Amino acid sequence: MQPDGYLAAYDDLLRADPPAAQARLAGWLRTDWRDLFAELRADRPVLAAPSFTLVTRHADVVDVLSRPESFQVSTYRPAMEAALGAPIMLTRDGTPVNWREKGLMQAMLAPEDVPRVRALAGELAERALDGADGGFDAVRDLFRSVPLKVCARYFGFPGPDEETLSRWSRAVMTDVTANLAGDPGVRAASVAAGAEMMAYLRGLVTERRAAAGGADVLGRLVRTRLPAELGFDDERVAVNVAGLLLGFVENAAGSMTNAVSVLLGRPGAHARAAAAASDPERFDPHVWEALRFDPFLKMIVRYCARDHVLPSGETVPAGRPVLASVASAMFDDDAVEDPAAFRTDRPEHAWMHFGHGPHACLGVHPGRVVIAETVRRVMLRPGLRADGEVRRDRAVFPDSLTLRFDAPAREGA
Repeated sequence: MQPDGYLAAYDDLLRADPPAAQARLAGWLRTDWRDLFAELRADRPVLAAPSFTLVTRHADVVDVLSRPESFQVSTYRPAMEAALGAPIMLTRDGTPVNWREKGLMQAMLAPEDVPRVRALAGELAERALDGADGGFDAVRDLFRSVPLKVCARYFGFPGPDEETLSRWSRAVMTDVTANLAGDPGVRAASVAAGAEMMAYLRGLVTERRAAAGGADVLGRLVRTRLPAELGFDDERVAVNVAGLLLGFVENAAGSMTNAVSVLLGRPGAHARAAAAASDPERFDPHVWEALRFDPFLKMIVRYCARDHVLPSGETVPAGRPVLASVASAMFDDDAVEDPAAFRTDRPEHAWMHFGHGPHACLGVHPGRVVIAETVRRVMLRPGLRADGEVRRDRAVFPDSLTLRFDAPAREGA
């Protein structure tokens, strides 16, 4: 916490050295975000930094994420499409590609799959925990391993091996979400990883088509025949399967790490979560509330395509990146009752972990049960505790967290 407040320190530095002021602000967004957002919501809810606008109140954040005609996803396009070598609906607004392929992929990621995906995540998590012998690197052995195995067995995208699949995911998503400085080395690593991934996927799609599909998501895609004039050929299948990996692994691993860290850091919350862990329906809200206190996705980036007046009355001028802070919105007491309290009885709209609006996570149904079920299996272990802090890549992506527990899981799994 800054002695005289973040805004006073920022304004002083902005007058003397604007680039340094923005760098300082970026540092606070990584390390002091909760206190910074509280001050911004109270005193300057829309902050116009030299090269971006930061939006912190719930109504304004929802507005930004709900209006693609004003706030576009195009900021993600250069990095994502450089890696894939093709357009992808995740970076397109109001285009035929977005309209057609989003609908198709929502059908492929059927809500009816949720029970078997949950069972799969539970089986994978239990196996990892049983092999841990009371202590293990939870990020490496569980929080990354489970999503990567779900990619293989549910999406139908195993990669040449799990390590390569993990490397592709991290390299591309580092450029897409954590390369604000535009480091050319990060871009080059992403493009190289993307080229490897797409070459692999082209071969995989060909193999799976020859084998007449299968029961996983890729199998459904290759069994689906659309009219030729819609252009959904094997290259589009490969691009969309790549999008499943890129939209899932880093977000799932980061969310699991943060949720467990929050619960272990709050003894009362940990005890209540452990007591509820025998019942998935009772347990899941403990995960979403824990993530409210430390969401992996704290800000969602948009590009302001035209001048826009927010609900707060502030105008965002065209031509600027906009950081819509879902982490701040979930603590706005105008929209969230008693935000400082850890409560599991909140309505769904209080939790914005899967985004909002037309670009909300299209794999929300299977994705949320993978996260919740993996965390539930961890919470079933008695004597669960962290041994040290989370180590992160670029202060964003979790790389390591040692967890220990005392005995085998109790009944109820």
